[in-house]
Amino acid sequence: MTLQVIKPLRSVFFALALASTAVLVTTPLQPVHAQARALPDFTDLVDQVGPSVVNIRTLEKVAARPGPGFQGDEDMLEFFRRFGLPMPNIPGHPRQVPRPNRPQPEEDQPRGVGSGFVLTSDGFIMTNAHVVEGADEVLVTLTDKREFKAKIIGADKRTDVAVVKIEAVGLPAVKVGDVSKLRVGEWVMAIGSPFGLESTVTAGIVSAKQRDTGDYLPFIQTDVAINPGNSGGPLINMRGEVVGINSQIYSRSGGFMGISFAIPMDEAVRVSEQLRSSGRVSRGRIGVQIDQVSKDVAESIGLGKPAGALVRAVESGSPAEKAGIEAGDIITKFDGKAIDKSSDLPRIVGSTKPGTKSTVTVFRRGSTKDLSITIAEIEADKPTTKASTKDEKPKSSSAGQVLGLTVSDLSEAQRKDLKVRGGVKIDAATEAAARAGLREGDVIIAVANIEVVGVKEFESILSKLDKNKPVNVLFRRGEWTQYAVIRPSR
Repeated sequence: MTLQVIKPLRSVFFALALASTAVLVTTPLQPVHAQARALPDFTDLVDQVGPSVVNIRTLEKVAARPGPGFQGDEDMLEFFRRFGLPMPNIPGHPRQVPRPNRPQPEEDQPRGVGSGFVLTSDGFIMTNAHVVEGADEVLVTLTDKREFKAKIIGADKRTDVAVVKIEAVGLPAVKVGDVSKLRVGEWVMAIGSPFGLESTVTAGIVSAKQRDTGDYLPFIQTDVAINPGNSGGPLINMRGEVVGINSQIYSRSGGFMGISFAIPMDEAVRVSEQLRSSGRVSRGRIGVQIDQVSKDVAESIGLGKPAGALVRAVESGSPAEKAGIEAGDIITKFDGKAIDKSSDLPRIVGSTKPGTKSTVTVFRRGSTKDLSITIAEIEADKPTTKASTKDEKPKSSSAGQVLGLTVSDLSEAQRKDLKVRGGVKIDAATEAAARAGLREGDVIIAVANIEVVGVKEFESILSKLDKNKPVNVLFRRGEWTQYAVIRPSR
């Protein structure tokens, strides 16, 4: 609530008294030039796009329950069966005999309600993957109340896009808009079936673009009211074009709180084309685990600004390993496209056709280099293996005590197990090193952008450093590689 300050009455009386003794001077009022804008009218858009929006109901087959009045009795009988007690006589029911293998009839039970829209006039309909996930039967209802059983053509969980097909022709297909022309602050409208209320229209503005909430999608954020049942419905611009699929909301209560997200239509169309042609989506992969590049790390290694994707681990036998990408590299470009943040990399690689030869630009120890890589097809993550701890611990060195580090050489078996050429193992991390997040068991691979082969090289590097300045350390922890910046105590 906005509070307005009210002047005391005596101040008002004093002002009036002064006005009575003063000469009244009038000044002609200057015209105020204000840009008047009428509020948008969505009625024509509803008439235009409304017939293309459909209601989607899903059913699943479940074992039929006994008839009315028997439920409580069945639960009681199950109690007796479970504990091997004699079956009681229940009025209206004969003494029951356990039949563990007795087949149960199945019946269709409502599973969920969602929305969708006509993609093509011959019956292809787009919706969310989570709307049809686990459904045994999908029913599509048009605005003219015709109902069809739909076939699921394909669903992609990573982007939450699905395509279903009904046997109908001459359907009113939507017009797909250009997402790149969508502007923050632009009016948009949604049509769907929140809580099963068909053909509900809500409106708002675009709150943000390229919102990172998923691995493969930069979402459109809006303040359009979206609730359960809106999922899969279209987000429409003022030209009557579909620019997104309403997919998610941010909520602490389960209901709409002013923040909703839509899948950009350009991404959805690319996915739908693959689903229609093959029933699945093929994505590229290079086999790296990545992380963000922090400001401290970027400055300490000479990268300049916190951009790119930090390679924390490289999968054995992957395209990345074959191309020469190493843990600790920062991927700054892929096929000439800049990687501003780490989430850009999986999207760009994922949209690259498997088998394509691409170029990866990496920043490694103060310089950049281009590597040629052949894209593979995405697959299930491979299980990771832990480093062996059965080797004898070589003699420790205290060369890094000024940084709070005590290190020792890696054995040949440890280097082979970790797939590193060299490095030193941390036997103790205290003071500055501990504050930087280093701990016993970590393996230091490089210091100040210089590769560490063993303790001797580690001592040599430290002897040349300014002990009063921060130093970056590239280290390995299990299967993960990351940077830390050690700031010496003053």
